[in-house]
Amino acid sequence: MDPLQYPTAETAKDINSMEVMRKFSEQYAKRTNTYFCVDKSVTAVVIKGLAEHKDTLGAPLCPCRHYDDKEAEAAQGYWNCPCVPMRERKECHCMLFLTEDNDFAGKDQKISMEEIKEGVQEM
Repeated sequence: MDPLQYPTAETAKDINSMEVMRKFSEQYAKRTNTYFCVDKSVTAVVIKGLAEHKDTLGAPLCPCRHYDDKEAEAAQGYWNCPCVPMRERKECHCMLFLTEDNDFAGKDQKISMEEIKEGVQEM
């Protein structure tokens, strides 16, 4: 059974959180003139990780870094998406927001829930 097609209360929350982070990511990419990775599974996994951290920590903590104390890092805010390096220098460690001169940048600033679903399954 496909949890995105027949959601339970728990997966419905997960889907809603991913949708919120998907919309945020699209809007932020457009606003900053950045693009998603040419490999959309990278984008999908990062959006899913941000959504999970938003649900569990109350903030979209960067899912691509190791933290000794995730709660403390989320409260501090430096690595909450968009992180300080992204806001200040357009440097995204996760490869979610890439400048057009980046070799891994695709042409898209949009990603569908279906692409996220497929991308997460690939990983």
